[in-house]
Amino acid sequence: MTRTEIKIGGFGGQGVILSGYIIGRAASIYDNKFATMIQAFGPEARGSACSAQVIVSANEITYPYITTPQIMVLMSQEAYTKFSPELAPGGILITESELVVPHNLRKDIKHYSIPATRIAEELGKRMVLNIVMMGFTTGVTGFCTHDAVKQAVKVSVPKGTDELNLKAFEAGFEYASKMAKTEEEVVA
Repeated sequence: MTRTEIKIGGFGGQGVILSGYIIGRAASIYDNKFATMIQAFGPEARGSACSAQVIVSANEITYPYITTPQIMVLMSQEAYTKFSPELAPGGILITESELVVPHNLRKDIKHYSIPATRIAEELGKRMVLNIVMMGFTTGVTGFCTHDAVKQAVKVSVPKGTDELNLKAFEAGFEYASKMAKTEEEVVA
């Protein structure tokens, strides 16, 4: 794809906006692509619905708003209810398996799910669930290279948390790799 539209949704405090920032940075600085990001959130600082809309493209981006995202990453039930109908035909839906219960899934989409919150808690901090989701999304979609997103994570997170965040990224990426391997075995 020359232009990939990505929408990330969740509630304030889950790192939705940081996730969008990481994707944009990975694409534009470390993967030699173009990127734009637009963020939207409710009036409350935490707990309200929020989203990040990112476009990643091999070509210059002349219109920065997404119209029909091909990739959607949803980390709350409210975000699922509000945003999932916008997913493009044949799109990829990625959800946090313990916070989102998908219903009426369209037959034309690919759905992937990960217990990102539990993985983050096992690493020692629930707060890194968004970085687990970024690793998983990178592994499932390949919107950018592993190394580009890893570099973006490293320079985007607060100083002193980079080691934990890199572990979270790798845990999500590894989960995607294991899922792909299991799918290959089932097909074979």
